[in-house]
Amino acid sequence: MKTIAERFHAAMETQLAAVTLNGQSPTAQYRSSILICKKAMTKLKRYISTYSFENTAEEIHFFKEVKPLFYSKYIYFINVYNYLIQLPAGGEEALRSYINFQLTDLQRFFDSNKAFYQYYRSGGTQMDAVYFTRGGFDVQMELEDFEEDEQYSTSHDYKLSKIIANEKFQDYLNIELLKLGNPELVIRKVFPFNHPQWTASHTDAAELLYSLQTACAINNGNIDITELVAIWEFIFQMEVKEPYHKLLDITKRQKEMFVFLTRLRNSLWNFIKQKFSKGLPPDSI
Repeated sequence: MKTIAERFHAAMETQLAAVTLNGQSPTAQYRSSILICKKAMTKLKRYISTYSFENTAEEIHFFKEVKPLFYSKYIYFINVYNYLIQLPAGGEEALRSYINFQLTDLQRFFDSNKAFYQYYRSGGTQMDAVYFTRGGFDVQMELEDFEEDEQYSTSHDYKLSKIIANEKFQDYLNIELLKLGNPELVIRKVFPFNHPQWTASHTDAAELLYSLQTACAINNGNIDITELVAIWEFIFQMEVKEPYHKLLDITKRQKEMFVFLTRLRNSLWNFIKQKFSKGLPPDSI
């Protein structure tokens, strides 16, 4: 199951990446992305309908880790698409009010699902058998965000997908609000130097940005990841799309999680060896 699901997910990601290069408007790109996700979700559901989980652990893994990868993207793209097509025609204040309204609505969602949201954020597992196995739906517990197909859903897998999507949408809105309030962070503003080009991957950028933020390396940690991303985008004239999702992708790596940080470390060590050949410790860094 895992290999097939990974193949479906990789194919979906490849198609989504191609959408960003086709020259369409942002609205058209998000509409295309929605259709790509929907097609991938259909393929995944069709496959699982003929598959028998080996044990409870595998079933939990699918509904907690695998299925939300597809559904959260689908929900996120719908959120952004709806946001874009409903942008107000007024000036800056109208746009600010619109963004704040969306953020308030998201906060209401998180508040109304506070218990499960805290469970998800804390990395809890003690309720997984209830939340992420089929047949655990309790009408008294949850009455919303539940798919009717009980053979392909649990009481909380869709809610988890919606939480992940809403977190990403919240990041998106905060960046838009930040750019609105700080014109100097808008990517097209004149920079006093030639903008450097980031030649590593966008996932590498996310790995580095989250490392800098969590290590309190900038402003003693008093900087939100959305602000840090906006500054990065301005400097390198690039868009780090969905940084939180890229962080989730990093956590799914099987062989080595921190690929870019390890590459940086090895590159620096090789440079030091070449520059200062004497009095260095052995290569076991």
